[in-house]
This record gives sequence, structure tokens and C-alpha cells, in this order.
Amino acid sequence: MTTTSNRTSSAGSRGSAASLYQQLRGHLAVLKLDAAAAALPSVLETATAEKWTMTATLEHLLKVEVDATEARRLAGRMRFACLPTGATLADFDFDAAPGLDQALIRELGTCAYLESATNVMLVGPPGTGKTHLAVGLAHAAVHAGYRTYVTTAADLAARCHKAAIEGRWSTTMRFFAGPTLLVIDELGYLPLPAEAASALFQVVAQRYLKTSIVITTNRSVSEWGEVLGDTTVAAAMLDRLLHRSVVLKLDGDSYRLRDHHARNETHRTAIAPSRRPL
Repeated sequence: MTTTSNRTSSAGSRGSAASLYQQLRGHLAVLKLDAAAAALPSVLETATAEKWTMTATLEHLLKVEVDATEARRLAGRMRFACLPTGATLADFDFDAAPGLDQALIRELGTCAYLESATNVMLVGPPGTGKTHLAVGLAHAAVHAGYRTYVTTAADLAARCHKAAIEGRWSTTMRFFAGPTLLVIDELGYLPLPAEAASALFQVVAQRYLKTSIVITTNRSVSEWGEVLGDTTVAAAMLDRLLHRSVVLKLDGDSYRLRDHHARNETHRTAIAPSRRPL
């Protein structure tokens, strides 16, 4: 009688535990904690084997969900950012830019400048690493949790022009005002239409002292009037950009040309006929 009673009690306990497990799975599903629900069996198995406390078990389970949520958010920020390359500050070749302040770049990489709505201007000839640094700063901002968007000056102007024609000017201005960091690449490389100066100025003006802009250009600030076709608008835009900013000047040989020369030298060495002693 006693043995039968014990077996019945043991079966009831197992049934109760299974019921509680299914209820817990159900709760996680209702709360849309899918990662935690998927990890529940392995977490409970490890908790039993290692004799975790209830608090430790719960912390491990929720960490799985938190990690999954952060990964989804990061992926979303990466998609929105439209990063043109995977360039990071860590893989920038400082040896090719000996005049660049590495400590300052590392400081910018912490994204502290975003908290004070400070702008960053990267000025220098083509091929000196301006875009690499700009994308690296954008990459750091995305990973730090900041909403970031990367565009070129020509694309920004074209998008604003199209928005004006289609009656979506206000919507487009709100879009460019939204990200904590806006990267505008390649100002001065391509001729801009007449209305580009107005579009760029309005984007800069609405972000002024609120959010940060990283801008790259191959033209000195004294030439911006020529670039934009309007010296008054150029002066007003520079006034806002430079009010709270970090200006980095890059110089030296183009890394593309350095790579070209290096490949040529490697090729020349490889095909050069070996000299035999007479």
C-alpha cells in the first residue's frame, strides 16, 4: 500500500512539474520572449546540474532574452545606417596618416562627442582616409546604441530635390533631423545643383546644437562658397558646423595610389628574369 502510494505521489510530482514547465513556456510565449522560451530546457537542465539558485536561474534565462533583443536592435540600427563599407576605426592605417592625432580619434570612438552635439569635419585630398574615418565613427555610434545614417552630399541633395517636387519636403527634413549622428560624405567631389545649398543648409540648421554631423570634404572651408554656389549660405552653414566642432585635416599620398604602386612593384619583381652568373 505504501509503495503504491509513493509511486502515485512521484507520478503526481512529475505531472505537476511538467504542467508548471508548460505553463512557464506559455507565459514566455505570451510575453513574446521567444529566445528565453527556446533556451528554457537547457537553462533548467544546467540549473539542476549546477544547483543554481532560483535567482541565478532567472538571471541566466533573462540574459538570453536580453542578448537576443540587443542583437535584433543592433541589426536594425545597422540596416538603417546604410554603412557603405565595414570600415572601423580599429583597422584604420595610422602609419599612412602620421599627422593625425590618434588619441583624439580614440576619444571620438567613445562617442562622447554625440552627447554634446559636437560635429566632426574631415578635410583633405582624395584617398587620405576621410571616408574610412567617417564610416568608422558611424560604425562605433551604431554599436554604442545611437541611431545613425550615412549618405553622400550628392545623394542628400538629390533626395531633397525629389522630395520638393513630390511635396514631401517636410517629411524628408524630419528624416534627416532624426538620427543622433548624420554622416555626409564627399562634399565637393561632385557638382551640386542650385538648390543643393538650400537643402544642405536646412539640414545643418535643424540639427544645430541638437545632434551631430560628421562631414567629409576635399575642399577647404574657404572654397565652400564655390562648392555650394552661394557664399552667403556657405558662410551661414559653416558658422553652425564650426560653432561646436572637431576639425581633422588629413594629408599625404592616396592609399589607392600606394596600393597601386605596391602591386606594380610586386608584379615587376615576380616577372623580372633571374640573372645567372656567367
